Amino acid sequence: MPFLTVGEENSAPIRLYYEDHGTGRPVVLIHGWPLNAASWEKQAAALLDAGHRVISYDRRGFGRSEQPDSGYDYDTLAGDLHQLISQLDLRDVSLVGFSMGTGEVTRYLGRYGSERVDRAVLLGVVPPFLLLTEDNPSGVDGAVFAGIEQAIAADRPAFLTGFLHDFYNVDVLGGDRVSDQVVQYSWNIAVGASARATLACVAAWRTDFRADLPRIDVPTLIVHGDADRTLPLEATALPLSERIAGAKLVVLPAAPHGLIWTHAAEVNRELLAFLG
Repeated sequence: MPFLTVGEENSAPIRLYYEDHGTGRPVVLIHGWPLNAASWEKQAAALLDAGHRVISYDRRGFGRSEQPDSGYDYDTLAGDLHQLISQLDLRDVSLVGFSMGTGEVTRYLGRYGSERVDRAVLLGVVPPFLLLTEDNPSGVDGAVFAGIEQAIAADRPAFLTGFLHDFYNVDVLGGDRVSDQVVQYSWNIAVGASARATLACVAAWRTDFRADLPRIDVPTLIVHGDADRTLPLEATALPLSERIAGAKLVVLPAAPHGLIWTHAAEVNRELLAFLG
């Protein structure tokens, strides 16, 4: 299995697991929390069939990557993405992020620029800024994040069960667009992640990306569901689309946060059309 080293902790290297398949123009897939790169199953297949080179990786702390004690802030996570792009010498790459992965894409472009990037796709977005503040009245009260952290610390497996129920809007879409087996599969992936990483990533959701957005100078596609209970459209995709010059926003009716599975056909149609 391929790994690349992005740092070290005490005496051990910090390695990321990645997969690199196909030929053609490269696409890097950055997964959401609390999943891993396996969650891109439907998009990876469509991209490979369309003739793209597809690179996916497990974020540090998740999947088959190393599970260090620290490094779950967006500066470090974007640095990990930079290491992947640099070590694989990727050029004219399309960056595709889902959920927490949209933060890596945004911070990467804000910090490292677009020299190696051709375009960006943001699905179920976190930016521009989730936290409620005086200058961000549409944000989420900090008590919500504190409650999530407390619930994870108290009983992580139980929290993940409830989280994934709303992730897929199981009460509405269960048995139609998402099976019980898919929800269980997602839970298996999520519970197998580092407990430390699962908890520490919540703090990263409070990141303010607004200063990164003026540096995004590549064509950008934003796709979000109007039934997203995890990251509401009004607090995320709508203001983000207004702050990235020339961004294209696609709102999928009745789509939940986990739209890359429940609405895979619609997502893939937009993704492939945008990538060309």
